[in-house]
Amino acid sequence: MIFFALPFVPVMEIALFYALMAVLPAALLLRYVYSQDSVEKEPAGLLIRLLFLGALAGFLSMILESIGGLFISAPQDGVPDTLAHVFSYYFLVVACVEEGTKYLLMGIRTWHDPAFNYRFDGIVYSVFVSLGFAAMENILYVAHYGISVVITRAILSIPGHMAFSVLFGLFYGRAKLASDRGNAVGAGILIAIGYLLAALLHGIYDTCASISSTKSSLVFLAVIVVIYLLCFLVVRKEARSDRAV
Repeated sequence: MIFFALPFVPVMEIALFYALMAVLPAALLLRYVYSQDSVEKEPAGLLIRLLFLGALAGFLSMILESIGGLFISAPQDGVPDTLAHVFSYYFLVVACVEEGTKYLLMGIRTWHDPAFNYRFDGIVYSVFVSLGFAAMENILYVAHYGISVVITRAILSIPGHMAFSVLFGLFYGRAKLASDRGNAVGAGILIAIGYLLAALLHGIYDTCASISSTKSSLVFLAVIVVIYLLCFLVVRKEARSDRAV
């Protein structure tokens, strides 16, 4: 029986290598954000659960996006389309669904957790759940398109997911602070603002990435620059001004 298994060993090694390369970019960004949480580190068990919840959000998003596509069809490659339709699909179907599933599962798990006792925790939680989502998505892309997509997604897609999550986490941590001070309405407003801004940035990002023109490429490049600046500046600033909720 061992002779029948031998030909599959290289295949298994290649598959493992692809999987490791797919999750490496997300792992590096997770390490960076975790290192910035200097006041009080979050429990490892909670963070691991958030990674798995992010992956679960990815599978839920696939189902919900297929349903949403029945109402707003996905743009087709090579077929002329209007900007309004492209943006409607990527914002109302893709961005709203993906950001919604990530933060709904995260909120259910973390909002009442005793470990959520500092404002920066909101960013840590949202980044972990989002990069769990991105790592799962990356594995699917690498499995389908091969190792060649890793570099592109490492530079563009995975930091994009991190930036969307940092923007939401910024408001999520402040919402927790407002809630603990008895301002439930203010907390709800902050969560809604964070969600809408994250979904809007996600929708703009996907729309620019899907349109093949010089103008859209320039806009996409500008969005990428803003995303990188927003992501790392906010993380550093919030980490240094962290406070208890």
